[in-house]
Amino acid sequence: MKILGLLLPIISAMIMATLYAAPAYAQATRTWVSGVGDDANPCSRTAPCKTFAGAISKTAASGEIDCLDPGGFGAVTITKAITILCEPVSNGGVLVAGTNGIVVAAGATDRVVLEGLDFEGVALGINGVQVSSGAAVYIIHCTIRNFTQNGVNVISTTAGTRVFIKDSFIENNAGGVNVQGNGVGNSASISNTLIDGNTSFAVQANGALNTIGLVRSILSGSPIGVSLLNGATATSFGPSNIITGAGAVTSTVNYK
Repeated sequence: MKILGLLLPIISAMIMATLYAAPAYAQATRTWVSGVGDDANPCSRTAPCKTFAGAISKTAASGEIDCLDPGGFGAVTITKAITILCEPVSNGGVLVAGTNGIVVAAGATDRVVLEGLDFEGVALGINGVQVSSGAAVYIIHCTIRNFTQNGVNVISTTAGTRVFIKDSFIENNAGGVNVQGNGVGNSASISNTLIDGNTSFAVQANGALNTIGLVRSILSGSPIGVSLLNGATATSFGPSNIITGAGAVTSTVNYK
């Protein structure tokens, strides 16, 4: 009885700790977010999370976060290979003020896909998408507008980072797409995209190793259409790009 009396408080404490401990969830290869979700959930289809930041911690590397419905899913920093897919269900909202929308700070071999997202800086956000590191970033069918710096800002420290922008609208930012690779050489390939009304430039590359490629895109409504600094280059692929404002591409490659 004496031993039992000593053990009872210990057993009671263990039971209470179990009851009040927060639930732990294994990382899943696919998770979901919803406008009516909760980040305390496991981010499953039937119990979705509320934000991208809440979901990414429960999503395995090379996994996927899907949107179940329209919503404002917030800013997030991505440090691993991942896909965020909100199309065709909705355009996942990323509304920010005083910060970047999505920062990609992934590993040197990681690929990140952002598809069907609506970035709104409300004239206070910094960059819509900032690429700080990673192998490749795909920005597909996204709208990026009203940021105080750039819609897409590529400052990757990873050598040879490639950014692909397709079927998107980048408008009313200070700069449209900026590629500045800190001496390591990065590129942005832009296709079927409207870059309009940015107050400084539509596209800019800075540094001899940094390049921009344009395919079937419109660069309009900015004082500088193409800004190339310190030996950077830009290529127009095909005759179907429309570019207004100062500056010009360094070469044109025609193809059928």
